Amino acid sequence: MKTVDILIKNANEVLTLRGPRRARKGKEMRELGIIKDGYVAIDEGKIVGAGRGKGDFKADEVIDAKGKIVMPGFVDPHTHLVFSGWRDFELKLKLKGLSYEEISREGGGINYTVQLTRKASKEKLVEEAMKRLDMMLLHGTTTCEAKSGYGLDVENEIKILEVYKELNSKHQIDIVPTFLGAHAVPPEFNDSDDYVKLIVEEMIPKVVEKNLANFCDVFCERGYFNLDQSRRILLRGKEYGLKPKLHADEFCSLGCSRLACEVKAISADHLLKVPDDVIPELARVGTIAILLPATVFSLMNKEFAPARKLIDSGVAVALGTDLNPNCYTENMQFVIQLACFYMGMQPEEAIVASTINAAYSIKKGDQVGSIEEGKLADVLILNAPSHTFISYHFGVNLVNTVIKRGKIVYQQDF
Repeated sequence: MKTVDILIKNANEVLTLRGPRRARKGKEMRELGIIKDGYVAIDEGKIVGAGRGKGDFKADEVIDAKGKIVMPGFVDPHTHLVFSGWRDFELKLKLKGLSYEEISREGGGINYTVQLTRKASKEKLVEEAMKRLDMMLLHGTTTCEAKSGYGLDVENEIKILEVYKELNSKHQIDIVPTFLGAHAVPPEFNDSDDYVKLIVEEMIPKVVEKNLANFCDVFCERGYFNLDQSRRILLRGKEYGLKPKLHADEFCSLGCSRLACEVKAISADHLLKVPDDVIPELARVGTIAILLPATVFSLMNKEFAPARKLIDSGVAVALGTDLNPNCYTENMQFVIQLACFYMGMQPEEAIVASTINAAYSIKKGDQVGSIEEGKLADVLILNAPSHTFISYHFGVNLVNTVIKRGKIVYQQDF
């Protein structure tokens, strides 16, 4: 009998998410690899076993998960984690019926946050982001992607990405950084082409020189960056080794999702307005659709991304919070609930989208997103008798225990 660090036993369900070593698609998105009356064995930060009963293990710490489910930690593949200041004043503007673009023209939006973030010190940004990460961890997120994009000049984009580097050394959550210098055109530029030139000639080379990002993203949208500008930025990023991602077809269909296929983007995000004829191409290329229903909810829109059509067409779908000052939530459980209630996703599909598919959308699927031998022991115990309760029991935090890299980092104390 092998001695391990932690043995979780008697779980109603262990959601292993075992399966092919790639993002799941189609009917695969309903397969959770459930083990009834299961155990998970953890040693030296990794999963060393999972099965029925308690296996051939004894442990220094045994956790009885009777009446609960065990699953992989949530992976949040789309956040704007580092920013300064709030935009709660925009809520009243939304209630008056103002659109995202109208709020921006009224002095809100991205550039409002840019002003405050530019003024903030690194120390302040770290302090504020640590609190958001704590809240994410409390709600079960153990890995996240995080974008720059509230600096919009060389100095401040680098500052934000350096904050991510510091956060990675200080916080339990693993952070995967993305360069999003093309989030908006800053107010000091009258010509967006001049700003694009700054991005491709100065920002990208410096980001790569300092090894501060894994991905390059662009907000391809009317009034922000057009197709030609987005293509130029993404291809420049690829030249420097930054894998492409794209905010695509959120408010209108400019052809951004088609561009994502063209550049073989890892993910295309939002996709509310994705054309029907592009969906099969996304499936063929293997670009993962990261859907962000909390963003739609926060904007008080009624049209959500066509998740059902994407899944049924063979596109791998992931879910993310889009945590930012406009969409202020750290809670992936809430996102799962929105995905089921408003986008027609089955509970199993939403869980796959929030774990293994989200992991593959940020190139971490070989390390996290499922409970399999050899993977990092990022594990949750939820106060739920079955996996459907994640969608069914809304408005509460179901997390009982969070284990990150084999260490208990949160445990409910009541």
